[in-house]
Amino acid sequence: MLYLIGLGLDKKGISLEALEILGRCNKIYFENYTVDFPYSAKELEKVIGKKVSIADRKIVEEKNDIVNDAKKKKVAVLVYGDPLSATTHVDLLMRAKKEKVKTKVFHSASIINAVSETGLQLYKFGKTASIARWQSPSYRPESFYDVIIDNKRINAHTLLLLDIGLSVREALSYFESMAKTRDAQISGWDFIVCERAGTAKQKIYYGKINDLVKKKFSLPACLIIPTEMHFLEKEFLESVKSKR
Repeated sequence: MLYLIGLGLDKKGISLEALEILGRCNKIYFENYTVDFPYSAKELEKVIGKKVSIADRKIVEEKNDIVNDAKKKKVAVLVYGDPLSATTHVDLLMRAKKEKVKTKVFHSASIINAVSETGLQLYKFGKTASIARWQSPSYRPESFYDVIIDNKRINAHTLLLLDIGLSVREALSYFESMAKTRDAQISGWDFIVCERAGTAKQKIYYGKINDLVKKKFSLPACLIIPTEMHFLEKEFLESVKSKR
């Protein structure tokens, strides 16, 4: 049996039902490569009362250890946020089903719904994009910009997820660079930064890029590029934005 369990956004975000299941599991994998965690594996072990095995990308995506284990015993894979927000875990479920392994998914809070704390209405978000780290002058992926423009055309907000280890300041510097080389209007865009969403240390920042690049941010974090906001969205956002 394979259980795919969402941890939510903080170390105590796991559901009571999922905790009960973990008590019956023979092995627990902790997937640790899709996000910059706001807590450690040791802290999580104290909450769930059991030891976890760290599962890197190779274990989850390339090897078949998890599925093979689940053929013989009860196995859980713990995933930050909601377990099916990333295609990695959909693939794992498909492989398990091909091997005739029973599966069950436990959903939880994720950044996809936590961004509603900005006051922006979830149904007004368009396609989500990821910002990959720029590795060299010849490798500067800008596909996220195209997603933003497509969303702006239909007056939809854009949620931008950051590559592992990519700081907010560095991500914002990409926009500064593109403002000089691709689209000068970027300098006038509004940006929202959601830092440690869903935790006690959550902070929300809102402003132009020139103001935000001067601030220090913690991970995990995401960016939002809002389009035209309803007056209630803007009023709420102004009321919750953090100052530092």
